[in-house]
Amino acid sequence: MEDRGSSLIDIAARPSTAESTPSPSGLRTFFSRLRSYFILGPLIFFYTFLLGSASFFVSFFDKNGRKQHALARTWSRWILATAMSPVTVVGLEHIDHSLPAIYAANHISALDIPVLYANLPFQFRILAKRELFRYPFIGGHLKRSGQFPIDETNARASMRSLEKAIENLKAGMPLMIFPEGGRAADGHITPFMGGAFYAAIKARVPVVPMAIVGTFETLPMNTYHIQPRSLQLLIGEPISSENYTLRDMDALAHRVQSVIEDMYYSHAHVPDPRKARST
Repeated sequence: MEDRGSSLIDIAARPSTAESTPSPSGLRTFFSRLRSYFILGPLIFFYTFLLGSASFFVSFFDKNGRKQHALARTWSRWILATAMSPVTVVGLEHIDHSLPAIYAANHISALDIPVLYANLPFQFRILAKRELFRYPFIGGHLKRSGQFPIDETNARASMRSLEKAIENLKAGMPLMIFPEGGRAADGHITPFMGGAFYAAIKARVPVVPMAIVGTFETLPMNTYHIQPRSLQLLIGEPISSENYTLRDMDALAHRVQSVIEDMYYSHAHVPDPRKARST
């Protein structure tokens, strides 16, 4: 449950003021905002309180994290159902459940995490920003369920988290990363950080590229207005890290980003900026 800036638990915000003589489309938007602020948002906050508390409770006897992961999946499914945003998954056949891997996805909305939890049929851990561990209910789940905090102001602490993530990978636990480091504000994919692939090279595990499509239009960054629509989770073929060294982290990052961009921009509503750069 990772994010930069506003989070799902903050959705109950003040509605904007409608104009005195709104157009029909303006009225639809006005009532859609009211629905988000006073119905959908409070429901999501309630799910977060209820299942976050439940996750904290079961963590005391859930040694392998299976029950906490199941609760996170339930939380995610409830959120997507409340947002009226069904998800179509393409490429599940590219996932080998018998082998650990790093799963890399673009990050454009607070809905990305629910999409992943609800639709990936296996347990995994996430590299999450340190700030998220301070959020009510969500932070308790992150701490007790074995997620890995990354502190951008403390390189030594971040390296310790990465080493623990690598140990988990070698023991068979998949790892989820968001190589951009945060949510893109305009729906475009931002440059991947090479350091995000340190664990893949050290653990000698493949990277599975994934593109999440539609969540930006449903819940953009810095807004609390949920606009229901169908979403997609596109899963590409695994990319081997065998021929890369730690000096090649940027090269691996570039390759994974290229694959994710190809999947994303072929389905997204935002234009592909690579085409403009090539002309």
